[in-house]
Parts: sequence; C-alpha cells; structure tokens
Amino acid sequence: MVIRFDIPDPIEQELAKQVGDVSQAAKEALVIESYRTGRLSIGQVARVLGFETRFQAEEWLGKHGVSWNYSLDDLEADRETLRQLLAERR
Repeated sequence: MVIRFDIPDPIEQELAKQVGDVSQAAKEALVIESYRTGRLSIGQVARVLGFETRFQAEEWLGKHGVSWNYSLDDLEADRETLRQLLAERR
C-alpha cells in the first residue's frame, strides 16, 4: 500500500534536514502510534518495518522510547509457560 499526503515544500525540506527520509519517518511515526494505541501487535510492527524477529522490533521500539504493550496477563502467561518448560526439564 502506498499512502501519500502533501506537505508544503519548505516544510518538507526542513523536515528532511532533521530526519532524512521524510517518507520513512512518517511510516515509522504511524507504526509507533499504532503500536502505542494497540492497533498493531509487536509481530505486525516487525513485518511492517521488515524485521526478521519480534525481538528486533522490540529493540527498535525501545530505541524510539516506546514502552512495550505488556500487561499483567501477559506476564502471568509467560510465567506459566516458564513453569511448564522447567517442569518438562525435570
């Protein structure tokens, strides 16, 4: 999908000086906001940005100051998975 919108040339030029590729910066801003609001999962973030793993996406989000969408339910699910894995090793 291609999304286009118009920015006055002087503003685009100023943004380009600050962020480089304005189109990529706009894409990343949309991905960040969509993740923050729960519209995109970490897996979707990885796919949109071309990362091979969700861990790369998590690292990228962290570098951009984005906290993970990780709830208490997620923590409990991870703890249960860990308990099961440890029990299997015994």
